[in-house]
Parts: sequence; C-alpha cells; structure tokens
Amino acid sequence: MRRGCCKIMKLFCDSPFFFYNFSIMGRGGFVAKETVLQMQHIMKIYSNGVVANEDVSLELYKGEIHALLGENGAGKSTLMKVLFGIESPDQGKIILNGKETTIKSPQDAISKGIGMVHQHFMLLPSLTVAENIILGVEPRKGGVFIDMKRAVDAAREIADKYNFDIDVTARVEEIPVGIKQKVEILKALYRGADILILDEPTAVLTPQETEELFVQLEKLRDNGHTVIFISHKLDEIKRICDRATIMRNGKSMGTYSVDEISTSDMSKLMVGREVVLTFEKNEPKTGDVMLQVEHLLAYNAQGVQKINDLSFELRGGEILGIAGVEGNGQSELIDVITGLSRKYSGDVILKGSNIRQFSIKDIREKKLGHIPEDRMVEGCAAHLNIRENIFANQYTDSRFSGRVMLKMKEIQKRSDELIREYLIKCKSQNQEVGMLSGGNIQKVIVAREFSTGPDVIIANQPTRGIDVGAAEFIRRRLLEFRDAGCAVLLVSADLNEIFSLSDRLAVMYKGRFSGLFTDVSSVTEDELGQYMLGLKNDYENGGVTHE
Repeated sequence: MRRGCCKIMKLFCDSPFFFYNFSIMGRGGFVAKETVLQMQHIMKIYSNGVVANEDVSLELYKGEIHALLGENGAGKSTLMKVLFGIESPDQGKIILNGKETTIKSPQDAISKGIGMVHQHFMLLPSLTVAENIILGVEPRKGGVFIDMKRAVDAAREIADKYNFDIDVTARVEEIPVGIKQKVEILKALYRGADILILDEPTAVLTPQETEELFVQLEKLRDNGHTVIFISHKLDEIKRICDRATIMRNGKSMGTYSVDEISTSDMSKLMVGREVVLTFEKNEPKTGDVMLQVEHLLAYNAQGVQKINDLSFELRGGEILGIAGVEGNGQSELIDVITGLSRKYSGDVILKGSNIRQFSIKDIREKKLGHIPEDRMVEGCAAHLNIRENIFANQYTDSRFSGRVMLKMKEIQKRSDELIREYLIKCKSQNQEVGMLSGGNIQKVIVAREFSTGPDVIIANQPTRGIDVGAAEFIRRRLLEFRDAGCAVLLVSADLNEIFSLSDRLAVMYKGRFSGLFTDVSSVTEDELGQYMLGLKNDYENGGVTHE
C-alpha cells in the first residue's frame, strides 16, 4: 500500500500541472507550498550590450516573504522590471498561477495581481490618503463625477481589512514617512495585488516604523499574499523573510532558506568575497574645531523654516553622526554648510572663516568634500564620462591645468589610478557615468571628493541604495580619513551605519537636536527611534548632552 501511494505521489509531482512544493516542517511530515509564480531562464540584454539578466530563474510560493539580494548592477532591478512589465525579456518565460503569461506593461501586471511599491514614493502630496489610494480607479456617480464618499469608504474598508491604522482623510503631505509607506502598500492592495514587490521599503523608516511595517507584512503573508522584499539590510532579511534569492553579475547564485544561511554567507554570495559588516574603530584623537554652526535658522526653497536655532561644533579626528526621519532639516543643514543655499541666518564657520560671503568654489578651496544625498541629481553629470566627473572640481589644480590647456596625460593617468584605488567597475575612464551601477557611481563621487585631500567631509547618505561591498569600502574610507585627522559630518538613515561609524551622535527633530550622545555604545535603536519620532526631546529639557 505504501509503495502504491509513493507511485501516485511521484506521478502527481512529475506532472506539469502540479504546482506545489513539499517541505518538511518539524516532526510532522510534509506541508504543501503552492507555487504562484515562476520566472524561468530569463535573459535580458540592453541595447548597449550589457547583459542584465543571464538565465535567471525565480520561484515564489503563496504566503511567503521572499528576499531578492544582490549588489547594484547584479540584475535584480531588471528582473523586477521584467516582472512588472517595464521591460520585455529577450528570452525565458513567466508562469503565473500555473499558466504561461506575457506581461506587457505595469497596467497589465496590476491587472494580473502584481503590484510594486517603489523606493521613492509615487504619492501626490496635495491629495488625501483616500484620493491617492483610489487614483486612476475612482468610483463614479453616473459614470462621470467622482463619488468621494464611496472613495473614502473604500479606502477605510481596505485599511481596516489589513489592520492599517490610517486616517484616510489626511493629506499625504501632512503624514509621517512610515504612514506614506503603508499608503503605497494599500494602493497596490486596492488594485488587487496578490504579489507585492517592495523596493528598499525601510530605507527612510525609524526602528519603530520598520517594526510596524514588518507586523503588517507578516499579516499579509499569513493572509496568503506573496511579498518580494528587495533590501541591502541583511539583518532585516533575517528578521522578516522566509527565503532569499541572491544575484551576482546578472546571474542567480541560488535560493536559500533564510533560517539556514548566515548574513556573512549572504554577503559572500552577493559580492564573491568576505565582507566586513562591523568595524573596529580606533579611539578618536580629536583636534581643532573645523566647523562651527551658531544659532542657525534655515529655510527650504518654499520659504518654510526647517532649521530652528541650531548650534554645534565638529572637530578634526571625529565623526559626528546625525540621525533623524527625513524632512527634519538635515538636507537644509547640509545645503547651508556646502554653500548650496543662502536662505539662512546665523553663522557657519569653516576652519576659522565665516562662509556667508563665500562662493561654493571658495568653500571647496577650504578643503571641504561633499558626498551629496542624491547621486544622480547633485552628485554627478550622468551624460559625462568617469574622467570628467572625477575631475569636475580639480580643473584649476596646477597639477592638471597649464596656463592655457589642461594636462590631459596627467588627468588620464590620475583617472586610471583612482579607478583602481576606488575599485570602480567600468570598461574605461571614457565610459559614461550614467551607464554604471549605483554603487560604482557612488564610488566615482567618493573618488572625486576624497582625492582632493579634504579636511572636512560632509557625507549625506553616503551608502544609500548601494550594495554591501560598495558600502563597506566607503565606510572604511570614512574611518581612514577620520583617523588621519579629518572632521566628518555623517547624515544617514541607516542606523547600523550611524552606530558603527559615529564618535558622537545627534538626532534631528523639527530642525533641532532632540538628543546628543557622546557615548554612542550606550544608545539602543529603540531609544534612538523615540528621539527620531519626538517622543523624547532633550532640547525641551534644556539641551541635555548624554555622556
């Protein structure tokens, strides 16, 4: 009898119509896992000859959170573009719920139950939560006018269904970042998404907001939804994901049970070598004050005050980390210090000189290096080549510029040296920067800023959206400059980065330091999150500094 049952099971499992996997769970035998999606042997070659996906296969189960890992340029974004209908594969097939299908556009993907939440929110700030959720699929009166009562009721109904505590009548511009993330998810669920792609969903969230999001994702999983979780944060993948598919150089390195693979092994598969995830720092040897900010009030482009009477100083040989939910004045602070904004009062003193009348060139000549927040908008000229980007701030240097002509041989030689030193993966120094992966674009920017020998480094989100290998390289360089006596101001949404690099740590909330800590090791993530959310605020208690 037992042998007969085995034959029947084999017959079913070998059938092309059988879309279940069986996995052993504890002592109790087998539990069925329904396969909802298969991407088989996907090949995608772009017109410039770059092979983005080479024979990549991905299988998703119903009711799982599946991590997709890889360095920038590994091919994971292209694979998701193929799944969401943004790109067409040159080879391979997609099987959805047991049937081969073609996904022609994002609208087609949505109609087939596939939703995507992008890293940069696609919400309209001036509209309410409800209006954003139903946008494009609005209920109408008589087929003409939008029925706003039904829209609000529908938004409330889906928020309640998935236990999302959201005021659907609030305007998006007035709600916290963590709630915006939930609104994006509800938008996809409202349109019937059974498979949900989340691209770096925790990049701008506090620890508390991240934990709230994870609770919601677990509920979605338990209700039978499938979530693709794209992230570079390996500790989060260990916390929330069931399985992980790891990619490198356009190929799949395999799919693994998250419980059975370590973060170091994940890193090694992604990068092809051992990656240092934590750093041992030397004790800081602080020197002279390199940067002073005194009673700063600063405004954004719309004239709204974003910095409120902020004062601090930064010494050589230390890293001052600034954490905080985005939009609390970090960007405006950096813009003032680097000369990008004149909308301020108060004083910024760089190496003993007030910068109020300084041009950006004057500030640069004071040996200030700046890694900007948005590498594509402020950090590089994507249509120019690597050499031109690296030397954008050095054309007046006498080593590379004569009285009339540039010293092209010296520039080319130095470009090749920096490409090797900063491990930039490229065809040559003549390659357009926009054709590089995000991590390599960031290395070009870092090479430009660090190669001038700065005394002060302003690093704004220096490793955002880049892989663990590139992030490790940049973090190690920041520590090397700090050890050489450089003053580093680090603004980052990555709390692991803040904790591992900072000698002192400040939290920005509504344009002020709500907390300032000189012993970073004594601060927990939960405590830091409370300062980020304004639940704790030392400014209101006389500006306490925690030793």
